[in-house]
Amino acid sequence: MARDQRLSNARIVEANRQVIDRIFASEPMLLDVGCARENVPGMRDDLFLHSGPPIGWDRMCPVMKAAAIGAAIYEGLASTPAEADMILAKGEVEFSPTHHHNSVAPMAGIISKSMPVFVVKNETMGNFAYSNINEGVGRIKTLRFGANDADVINRLKWIEGVLGPALSAALKKLGRIELKQLIAEAIRRGDECHNRNKSATSSLFNTLAVALLETELEKETIVQVLKFIASNVHFFLNISMASSKATMDSASNVEYSTIVTAISSNGPDFGIRVSGLGDEWFTARPPRLATGKIFEGFTKDDAGPFPGDSSISEPAGIGASAMAAAPAISEFVGGTPSLGLEITKKMYKITFAEHDTYKIPYLNYRGTPVGIDLRKVLKTGIVPAIDVGVAHKKPGIGQIGAGIAYVPRECFEKAARAFQRKYGIKA
Repeated sequence: MARDQRLSNARIVEANRQVIDRIFASEPMLLDVGCARENVPGMRDDLFLHSGPPIGWDRMCPVMKAAAIGAAIYEGLASTPAEADMILAKGEVEFSPTHHHNSVAPMAGIISKSMPVFVVKNETMGNFAYSNINEGVGRIKTLRFGANDADVINRLKWIEGVLGPALSAALKKLGRIELKQLIAEAIRRGDECHNRNKSATSSLFNTLAVALLETELEKETIVQVLKFIASNVHFFLNISMASSKATMDSASNVEYSTIVTAISSNGPDFGIRVSGLGDEWFTARPPRLATGKIFEGFTKDDAGPFPGDSSISEPAGIGASAMAAAPAISEFVGGTPSLGLEITKKMYKITFAEHDTYKIPYLNYRGTPVGIDLRKVLKTGIVPAIDVGVAHKKPGIGQIGAGIAYVPRECFEKAARAFQRKYGIKA
C-alpha cells in the first residue's frame, strides 16, 4: 500500500510539473480586436456569454440580469428593459459561461455577438483566448456592473464602431504585443495586474499611441481613443485576463494533475476547475469579503455578490498571488502593505512553483507563487486569496468598493472527491 501511494504521489507530481512547464512555456500575444461573432468559438446571434460556472436566467443575480437586459437592447433584440426582460425570461436567448468559449470577462461577464473582443494567442501552445473591452472605471455606469441606460448603450456602440476598429488598426501596425513581458514589467513597477493595472495600462497606452499615429485614422478618432484609454486605469485588466486564460487553458486536461486552472463566479455560485479533472466545475456558495474598503457614501449592507472571471489571474501567478509587489493597492482594498506581503507568502505554501517570469522586487525578485495545488490547500488548510471588486447589490450603481476574499474550501473538497473517483487515488 505504501509503495502504491508513493507511485501515485510521483504520478501526481510529474503531472503537476507538466502543468507548470506549460505555464512557463506560454507566450500570450495580443494580436487583434475583432467582433465576437467572428472570433469567439461557438458564438451565435442568440447566445449571451456570462461569467462564472453555468447558470440560468432564473438564478442569475440582479447585476448579471441587468447586464443581459442591456446587451439585448444593445443588440437590437428589444427597445426597452421590460421588453428585454420578457425576451430573456422566455428563453429566446441562450446563456453559456464565457470559460466554455475560450473567453473571460469581468463582473457580469456578458459578451454578445456584436461586441469587440481582444484576440490573444498563446504562440507556443497554439490556443486562443478572448475578452471584451473594458468600458471604464467601476465608479461610472457600465454594463458589467448592471447599468443599461442610454449612456451605457451609446458607449458600447462607440466601442463597437470606433474604439474596436481603431485598436485593430493599431495592432495591425504593431503585429503583436507580448503580454507576458508587459505584465512582468508592470509587476516590477507596482501592479499586481488584477485590481491594480496602472503601470500596465500606461505601458499599453504608450505602445498604442505610437501605432495609432502611424495609421490612417483621423486625428479626432485617435484623440478620442487615447483619451478613453487614459481615463481608465483598469483598461489593461481585460487583456490581462485573456492572457491568463490563454496560459491556463494550455495547462488544462493534464491527467493526474491537481493544479487549479480557473477560479470564477457567477454571483450565486463560486467555482474552480482542476487540470486533471478537465472542464468540470466544483462550486460552493460565494465567500464573503474578508478584508475590504467600501467607498464613501456606501456601507457593507449595500454590497452585492461579486461575480466575474477576473480571478483567472490568481491561478496564473498574478492578482493576489503578486500582492507583495503592489504596496499601493493596499489602501484600495482596505489593508496595509504588510497585508499584501502576508497574502503572497501564504500563497507560496499552497502553490507548486515560483513563476519564472513574474518577479517580486521586494522579495529579492522571487517569482510569484503559481500553480495552486489542490493537495496543498487541503493539507495546510490555507485557501487561495483573490482580489475582488465590490458591486452594489442594485444594478447600475457600479463599484462601491474593493477587497480580498478567499476561495471556499468546499470547492477543493468537492474536487478532491472527484479526483479520487476518477483516478482511484486520494488527492
